Amino acid sequence: MKYFLPCALALLLGGALLGGCIDSYLPDVPATTQSYLVVDGFINSQGSTTIKLSRSLGTASGSAIPPETKATVYIQDDTGVRYPLAESPAGTYTSAVQTLNPTRQYQLRIATSKGRAYLSDLVPVKTTPPIDTVTWQPQGAGIAINVSAHDATNNTRYYRWDYVETYQFTSAFRSTLEYVPSANTIRPRTEDIYHCWRTEPSTVIKQANTTKLSQDVVAAYPVIEMPYNEKLRIRYSVLVQQIAETQAEYEYWDTLSKNTQNLGTLNDPLPTQLTGNVHAVDNSSEPVLGFVSAHSVTQKRIFIDYNDLPRPLPLIDNTSYSKCSVDTVRPADALGIYKVGTYGPFLPEYDQRGRLLYYLSSTNVCIDCRLRGTNVQPSFWR
Repeated sequence: MKYFLPCALALLLGGALLGGCIDSYLPDVPATTQSYLVVDGFINSQGSTTIKLSRSLGTASGSAIPPETKATVYIQDDTGVRYPLAESPAGTYTSAVQTLNPTRQYQLRIATSKGRAYLSDLVPVKTTPPIDTVTWQPQGAGIAINVSAHDATNNTRYYRWDYVETYQFTSAFRSTLEYVPSANTIRPRTEDIYHCWRTEPSTVIKQANTTKLSQDVVAAYPVIEMPYNEKLRIRYSVLVQQIAETQAEYEYWDTLSKNTQNLGTLNDPLPTQLTGNVHAVDNSSEPVLGFVSAHSVTQKRIFIDYNDLPRPLPLIDNTSYSKCSVDTVRPADALGIYKVGTYGPFLPEYDQRGRLLYYLSSTNVCIDCRLRGTNVQPSFWR
């Protein structure tokens, strides 16, 4: 058992027909067989450089993004010195940890397995100043996370921020039992699959500039504006990463932001051509997607506990499990049901004499938090 318009015509003003159906519009977007190189990453002047190479897909494609594998990738400075990148995993190319000369300019060189050569423009090294503070404050029905920074030399002016969120959560039900397929048996559970952590990288573009200010100072820039949600239900942490940009890089990400984040209403800007700084050596007209810069990265982490939130504490539901329900499974049916692999037991129910009546059961995703995260506590968690 479980616990748990057609269109109309509007006649107005004595029968005048003033309204009707609104039909959806599906634009005729031509299919394309072209697959362009996508370059994602930057040259890290004080650490390890990671570059991801992939291929673009047509708008109608439902396929996974294909990685560009078995390429030869290296960083080269303006004197010809090269720093190789090794592939692991497929489509991801990583260098050794290194400190690059900030007086030199650098570029990325790529040779694909099919013999195609690509080259990014030479760019100067931008040294990113440290983050002054990362703070948070209540904001309406949620919180705002703000970053402040400055450059006493007035040489940065263009800033971008990425962030990585990690939060603790629980599954819908605490499981004390497990079904073991290899032995086709039910036994007491010894591993905690109720408490987990989930990590999510940022997917929005956050940047600011101080070009109109006399001092190179960013004060309380809102990197994240978040309603009270599952991330704040137990404990939340965010690692904010700061990047110093050139004006060209800033303008590239600004255009990308307008093309991807500010669309959907009549007042939004129209998409524009996105021009990066990576080019095909043998065909200047071939589009290549990506902008390769050279800079260092600074970062700062903060934690927010549920009890840190303003009083009265908000009611935050475990919304990811809102559709979870409980089934009762008789012992005689249990092994056959659990063998299918969809359901699992999480708690036995006994009568007053201690006889097993049934198992409380649910889908595995409602029981096992590892299906949404990891039950291994992150090393930085405190």
